[in-house]
Amino acid sequence: MKTKSMFNRIYRHFVPQMDPNLVKKKYGIPENLKLEISFKDGWFIATSPELPGLITEAKTGEELLNMVNDAILCYFDVPEKESDYVFDNIKIDGKGELSYKNKKVLQTA
Repeated sequence: MKTKSMFNRIYRHFVPQMDPNLVKKKYGIPENLKLEISFKDGWFIATSPELPGLITEAKTGEELLNMVNDAILCYFDVPEKESDYVFDNIKIDGKGELSYKNKKVLQTA
């Protein structure tokens, strides 16, 4: 996993991430998506009623944001060379926000 992460950083140095708004428009990704996030047996589980079959899980809040983005990019067949993410934050009702900018971590109740 660390090797892939290092490769991605080097790759993105030479091939910048496309603007997430352009990626959304090009691939028909909705501007906003409703996610249902639950916590079970130490895992965050995210699904979307708007995207049948989309499901992903993660151990931490930051990992959840990465996994949700990865699942959405795969769902809409966005090539890896074009984008690493399309949503830089997830707002969670009553729990706050996960964001790449402020690196907040989701807290469980």
